[in-house]
Amino acid sequence: MTPILPGATLGVVGGGQLGRMFVHAAQRMGYLTAVLDPDADSPAGRVSHHHIHTDYADVDGLARLAGLADAITTEFENVPAASLEHLAVARPVRPGATAVAIAQDRVREKSHFVGCGVDCAPYAVIESAEQIVLVPPNLLPGILKTARLGYDGKGQQRVDNRDELAAAWERAGQVPCVLEKLLPLDFECSVIVARGHDGQIVHFPPQRNLHRGGILAVTEVHANNIPEATARLAVESAVAIAEGLQYVGVLCVEFFVLADGALVVNEMAPRPHNSGHWTLDACDVSQFELQVRTLAGLPLNPPRQHSPALMLNLLGDLWFPEDEPKPMQPRWADVLALPGTHLHLYGKAEARRGRKMGHLTITGDDIEAIRSTADFAAALLGLPIPLSE
Repeated sequence: MTPILPGATLGVVGGGQLGRMFVHAAQRMGYLTAVLDPDADSPAGRVSHHHIHTDYADVDGLARLAGLADAITTEFENVPAASLEHLAVARPVRPGATAVAIAQDRVREKSHFVGCGVDCAPYAVIESAEQIVLVPPNLLPGILKTARLGYDGKGQQRVDNRDELAAAWERAGQVPCVLEKLLPLDFECSVIVARGHDGQIVHFPPQRNLHRGGILAVTEVHANNIPEATARLAVESAVAIAEGLQYVGVLCVEFFVLADGALVVNEMAPRPHNSGHWTLDACDVSQFELQVRTLAGLPLNPPRQHSPALMLNLLGDLWFPEDEPKPMQPRWADVLALPGTHLHLYGKAEARRGRKMGHLTITGDDIEAIRSTADFAAALLGLPIPLSE
């Protein structure tokens, strides 16, 4: 394809923080931007040249986006795949509707992983009460996950026996689910890859992640954060998953590393990911610039990490210290007095508990100094310490 050069307009479906950071990256490179989002005050819409305020499935709104943009991407995977198919009739859409539809459905996602030869946790599909009766005993205890609309730990329930499984499926509304065997977890990691229309693929170093309450809390990336063989297998697996989709765009694949060192895939996100935000400050190219490059058909240079990094997720809880009823500004000035701190706030109009409001990345010469700084920052912000498992 002929590259889409700066001066053209790039569109994004979705106006949250990921769309906002995509818009920043595109504008820095000289592109105009157009955002479609149902929120009239969306973070990405606030900073974009064009903001189409409408539902993701609105045909007229989609036509307006296609009329403005030379190519279109998506901010998150829960955009209707049919909307992406509709847009693709008129404009290049990357990633495509097929890849997004697979990521939207855990049943299809698991099947894709298996087809790519990537290990995942033993599982069973639950779509009827009869299938609960047929679940193999060795899958319990397990985690019941809704097949669709699950993220940040939502739509997941632990079940220890068949009766609990039946009750959990009832609570889930008897929607299609996946039961995954509960495995002995050591830690979690993820790999972000970018694949161009020509099949060229690049990746960032695997990142080690700590979740709290199902939401990413801390990401660390440095030379020895993951055993070398595990890191190599994680990259190979992520590449295989992207190749199997004939994917074009930025893709994040999340993994579990088990107590015995085995690696199993958890899920994928067809977009930039929270665990990759550190790339904005610690690499010569960020995940969002790679999203721009893959969308525009520009060359992909292998990213180079120039500093160890630790990222802290900043939730809306920080604005409500000690159960304050009204939001209060966190101690940003004190935090930014610490060496190597990089604050990113997402321009959201209202702080709410559990809402992703921003992130803080700490960079430096060595990971121990970075961890020390992160501990100080966490104490100032009221985040839990220690920051690691």
